[in-house]
Amino acid sequence: MSRPDVDPLSLAVIRGRLEQIADEMDTVFERMAFSPVISDAWDRADGIYSAKDGSMIVQGIRGLPIFVGTMQYTVASVLNIVKEPRPGDTYLVNDPFAGGTHIMDTKLVRPYFYNGKLFAMLANTGHWTDLGGRVPGGFAAQASDCYQEGLRIPPVRLFTQDTLNTDILAILQTNSRLPDDIMGDVEAQATALRVGDERLTELLDEYGPELVSNVIDLLRERSALQMRSYIRDIPDGSYSFSERMDNDGINEALLDVAVRLTISGDEMTIDFSESSPPCEGPMNSVYAASVSSAIVAIKHVFPDIPINSGIFEPLSFVIPESVFLNAKPPRPVAGCAAETSQRIITAVMGALAGALPDRVPAGSSATSNNLSIGGVDEDGEQFVMYTFLGGGYGGHQSGDGLSNGCSLMSIGLIQSVETLEQRYPILVRQYSLRDESAGAGTFRGGLGVHFEFEYLGKHGRASLLGDQSKTAPVGRMGGQPGATSAPWFRLRGEKVTLPMVSKGENVRITQGDIICMLTPGGGGYGDPARRSKQAIAGDIEAGYATSD
Repeated sequence: MSRPDVDPLSLAVIRGRLEQIADEMDTVFERMAFSPVISDAWDRADGIYSAKDGSMIVQGIRGLPIFVGTMQYTVASVLNIVKEPRPGDTYLVNDPFAGGTHIMDTKLVRPYFYNGKLFAMLANTGHWTDLGGRVPGGFAAQASDCYQEGLRIPPVRLFTQDTLNTDILAILQTNSRLPDDIMGDVEAQATALRVGDERLTELLDEYGPELVSNVIDLLRERSALQMRSYIRDIPDGSYSFSERMDNDGINEALLDVAVRLTISGDEMTIDFSESSPPCEGPMNSVYAASVSSAIVAIKHVFPDIPINSGIFEPLSFVIPESVFLNAKPPRPVAGCAAETSQRIITAVMGALAGALPDRVPAGSSATSNNLSIGGVDEDGEQFVMYTFLGGGYGGHQSGDGLSNGCSLMSIGLIQSVETLEQRYPILVRQYSLRDESAGAGTFRGGLGVHFEFEYLGKHGRASLLGDQSKTAPVGRMGGQPGATSAPWFRLRGEKVTLPMVSKGENVRITQGDIICMLTPGGGGYGDPARRSKQAIAGDIEAGYATSD
């Protein structure tokens, strides 16, 4: 589709400028943030959204994919409450049920005005390391309602005409174990939005609001057309797949993430109505995160579709409140963004594999192994450390899976060993690829990670919210599954596995205790007997496999 009022050169230049604005916002946020999980691990995103309905215009390419869908729901929740936006006002919200994820993912939303007229909304999300709750870091594996997970904030005005509301800041800092980090992250997020405001003004000054608006409309239309073209290539019919999660943190019962994709022409219905009912523990997901996770899965298979609201147009979602993927208050949701989201991704990819077996890789590591430790360091100062890990990706038709890949819903990185050891009382003893963790196949899976460290603080409490210790990443086309997650602790000299293996909270740790995370490897693709001798020799030489 073409428009007479948008020439190809203007389309390309303005699209690039919009993307660059979001990327610069990401960079400012990253460079200024106090929390290492934001500055080092990139657990954040920035974007530009419609002032009419909050729909996504553009998001930075280094922003977390899970926020692709969720932030437009967040912006919509702000627009529903704020009837008369004003220049310089900025709204804070972390409520998972107002278009969010888990409580730690905190959003700022700023209306953008050009020549006195509301033109767009700027928004970003950052993972704040601690916002209170029953465990340091907020990942309460045994929380039975959302009130135990931390301070839940509906859309509130944090800045009025660029002046900080210090009363709200005081509430935030008083409810956090890391008040200084809260101050630093607030300033980082707000500054990133102000930079976006300035750069968007420069763009509109140069090209005018009418042309930029036309480009935005055209980009949305093109993404929708491209998405429809890919759906049209999928044979009509229904395709189902189910992933099973270990437990909900309180009850041992497995949780089913069951999806049915129905293809009809150039439209797709994504139906989760056969999934498990709402659970008692914190593995529930909210609607915005469930939708966004499904989009991330589709992007894994069709990676070249530009990210904007147009990708949603050919898709319909069925996620009733009778399943744990559309939780309502007071359900706990701490595992929503980093755990349940990933099993939604692998379930949707599994269903797509039934239709496009050559396009979909074998199963991948689908847990972040969210580990948080709170305590007192050698200087008597309180700290909260939060880290997450990657694992092996599945083998695919043209090659082996990636080893130590980031979480499927993320591009986030583990903080550097140097940063972790500098900021927190730990000594990393091993950070390596995990032996024998890859699923065998014509193309093997990628290897998981072995991350092991010694605690040097006086005392502390560790909490783990992970998954995939019972169900392995699947092999495809005759490939073998990858290794499951296998975390363990050495407490006062005794090796301990948590009762629910992948989940536990407030584990008492003392100086000299060891924590070890062994993350899953990817599944293999194709018959292992058909793996080339050269590839096998390379695996043995690299230490990925033995000659036995």
